[in-house]
Amino acid sequence: MAYQEKVDLLVDGMAKPPGSLGLLEKHVKRVLLCWGEMQVLKPYHLIFAADNGVVEEGVAAFPPVITYLQAQNMVAGRATINAFCRCFNIPCEVIDVGVNTIEPVGTNLKPANGSRNFTKEPAMSETEYEYVGKAVACRVQRLVEEHGCNLFSFGEMGIGNTTTSSAVLHGLTGIEPEFVVGYGASPPNGELVRRKRNTIVKGLELHKEVMLSVHDILRCLGGLDIAAMCAAMLKCTELRVPFVIDGFISAVAFACASRINERAKRYAIPSHLSKEPGMTYALLLGGILADEVPIRANMALGEGTGAVLMVGLLKAMLHAIESTARMSEFELGGDAAVKVAEQIGSA
Repeated sequence: MAYQEKVDLLVDGMAKPPGSLGLLEKHVKRVLLCWGEMQVLKPYHLIFAADNGVVEEGVAAFPPVITYLQAQNMVAGRATINAFCRCFNIPCEVIDVGVNTIEPVGTNLKPANGSRNFTKEPAMSETEYEYVGKAVACRVQRLVEEHGCNLFSFGEMGIGNTTTSSAVLHGLTGIEPEFVVGYGASPPNGELVRRKRNTIVKGLELHKEVMLSVHDILRCLGGLDIAAMCAAMLKCTELRVPFVIDGFISAVAFACASRINERAKRYAIPSHLSKEPGMTYALLLGGILADEVPIRANMALGEGTGAVLMVGLLKAMLHAIESTARMSEFELGGDAAVKVAEQIGSA
C-alpha cells in the first residue's frame, strides 16, 4: 500500500464522519506525508528580528527602537509569542539577523545592524544577503540533525517590515501597491498608507534594472528578516521538514522560497489570514488559496503568533489520531459503518 493511502486511512478511519474536521485533516495529512512516517511531534519556533532602513521615509507609526525593545522582551519570555509557545510547549528562539544594536539580541546571526533605505540604495549588499541565508540555513539544519526538530514555525520582529514585504511582493508580481499595502500593526491612517505606497514605487523605480531574479528583489527591496525566513523555508524544503507560515511577512518569504524552489509548496502549511491586503496574493504565489487557511482572526501582531496557534491545532490533531477510537472498531460491517458515519454527518 502506498504511503499516501496509509495516511488517508489513518485520518479517515477515525471514529467520526469522513472529512468532518475539515482543514485540520488536510493539513495534518500534509505533515504526515512530509515526515514519511508517524513521528513524535517536535516543533520549534524561530523569530527573526531586524531593523529596516526604509523607516527613514516615515512609513511606520512606531519608532525603530521598538524592534530592539520587543526583541528583548521576547528573549526575556514576556511577549505574547512566549505565552503562546509556553501554552503549547513549543521551544522558542529569537534570532538577531539585523537589530540596530552593538550587542546582539538572542542568537546572533546578523551580518549588519539592519537593512538600508531601499529608496536610496539596495537594502542589503550581496555579502550581507548571502551571509544571513547561509547562517540561518545552518541553524535550521543543526536543529533538525542535533535536536530532532520535525516541524518549524516562523515569526518576525521589525518595525517597517510590512513596507519591505509589500515592496518585495510588488517586485515579484507587478501588482500595484494600492492592492497590497495595508496599515500593518498600526491604527488606520490614510496618510501613512499613501507614504508607504509612494516609497515602494520609488524603490522599484530605482532598482528595476538590476532586479533580474527573486534573490535580486529580496536583496534590493526586502529586509534581513524576510531574507532569513526565505532561507529557513528553503532549508526545510531541502531537509523535507514541514513548516508553518504566519502572516503577511512570512507569506511573502514563502512566495520567494516557492519561486526559488517550487518544492517548497509541498512543505508549507498556512496558519492565519492576516488582515494585510497583500496576504492572499502572497499565498497564492505559493499555490495556497485563501479558503485553505484555517484561522480567521484579523490578526496583525506578527511574532509568529498565528503560526504557533496552528502548531497547537496540528498537535491536537496528531494526538486525536493516536488516541481516538477507529471506525473499524464499531461492531458493524464495513459498509454499515460508512453508512452510520454518513447519517451522523447529515444529522
